[in-house]
Amino acid sequence: MYYMSSIELKCGERKVPVEIIGKKDNRLHVRLGETDYHLDIIKVEKNIYSILLDGRSYDIEVAATEMKNTYTARYLCHSYSIEVLDAETRYMRSRLSALGESQENTISCPMPGKIVKIPVKKGDKVNAGEVVIVVSAMKMESEYKTGKSGLIKEILVNEGDVIEANMALIVLE
Repeated sequence: MYYMSSIELKCGERKVPVEIIGKKDNRLHVRLGETDYHLDIIKVEKNIYSILLDGRSYDIEVAATEMKNTYTARYLCHSYSIEVLDAETRYMRSRLSALGESQENTISCPMPGKIVKIPVKKGDKVNAGEVVIVVSAMKMESEYKTGKSGLIKEILVNEGDVIEANMALIVLE
């Protein structure tokens, strides 16, 4: 079976294009940059994957973070922050950039839902990790927090509003 994807993995300042060439059962043929890899990947428990590459086994812990498409990967004593830059993420960034905003300044929800609570007002000073909006989606309430400290520049929704996936909800200054 043949696959193509248009994603990049970003780790620190390094970006690597990724193509999924083929997949059969646990075997995966990927191209990272200009190098092809044939992997055998098995999920051994929650967030833990065993990867067999060239006869060597690697156990890697991968956990999603609160930011869309961002993960923490741990191997041995090292921890890496990895961001998946897919077509949707690049599109949203270009839209926000055209509006003069960066994604780091914008709070959004990755799925459609309903705004339950907005505990902040325009002009409020917020600290990194502070809850700025609560969204109900798929019968669950999720709290969305700021990734950095700043001021609430704009609140683009009201409590009770129905929202679309990845819609900008709050903009920080």
